[in-house]
Amino acid sequence: MNPSFIVNISLDWYNITESRHMDLFLIPTVLLTSVTLLVNPVLSLCILCFPTLRQETRYLLLANMLFADMLFLAINLSMVSCNSVGLHMPHSLCEFMMVSMVMTYSTSVLTITLMVVDTYVAVRWPLRYIEILPPSRARKIIMSLWVMAAVCPVSLLVMFEAVMGSDKQSRPVCLMLIALHSLEHKMKVGVHLYFIIAISLCTVLIVYCYIHLYIITKTSGIWRSRYSRARMTLMAHTLLLMMYFVPALVFAVELALLKEESVDVVGVWINLVNMCVLMLLPRCCTPYLYILRYHEIYETVQQVFWKKRHHSRSAAQSWT
Repeated sequence: MNPSFIVNISLDWYNITESRHMDLFLIPTVLLTSVTLLVNPVLSLCILCFPTLRQETRYLLLANMLFADMLFLAINLSMVSCNSVGLHMPHSLCEFMMVSMVMTYSTSVLTITLMVVDTYVAVRWPLRYIEILPPSRARKIIMSLWVMAAVCPVSLLVMFEAVMGSDKQSRPVCLMLIALHSLEHKMKVGVHLYFIIAISLCTVLIVYCYIHLYIITKTSGIWRSRYSRARMTLMAHTLLLMMYFVPALVFAVELALLKEESVDVVGVWINLVNMCVLMLLPRCCTPYLYILRYHEIYETVQQVFWKKRHHSRSAAQSWT
């Protein structure tokens, strides 16, 4: 497509958001991002600074997911803020932000999938768990996840450069949706296949692990009570997984529904709801869920804050 197509559709997109006062979607974005960033750094530092937590694979995976979520939230907030005021972002900066968003989102999804696999391995082979997934191997796997997550956005970046050529105009709206829509039909089909295959593989792997976890543990009696810890944990994790995967499916639907030469109000509204609410809700719930789920993390966070209060009281008493 002509590079001017991206500029024109971006102008139409911004005019719709301005005329319909859709810039108010910035409010939930700021609130959800702030609530999440209040807790994520604390949890990440607790995991990385305390050896007892740092030596466990499940906590390393959790720290990686929290780190990827923090990067995603920061980039998403910057992008939504710039789009809401119609800031003409430089072409290279817009591409960097779009690629970073896809990479961090993919890393979060891959990490949460691997956390389910980690739980399955721990229950299926408890005596060999440390041998199968030691912390050193977990770090290598985490680095591999980032490399895998970077493959798709880097490939998209090459496609964008081929489409834009030397005509790299700034535009008032920077969105991955518009950039993907500017690609050729065959390329868009490839993007759809990537989304379908990636989500299907992760979903099949998660379902397989959960079914076998239930088969392995059903004779232990942990599922008998309606409000047992195992049942409530499974429900919470299932809900969290759905919240992580649904925005990707919504994005694929958005890309399929976007018209060739124009944008409509419904499409803009769906995109803003997805970016400003649906993508942020699981990242907002994750740190609080794991504080309640893992006693070690809860006690570590409590210990850190208790020490800070203790030091502040001691300092105050020394001055009086």
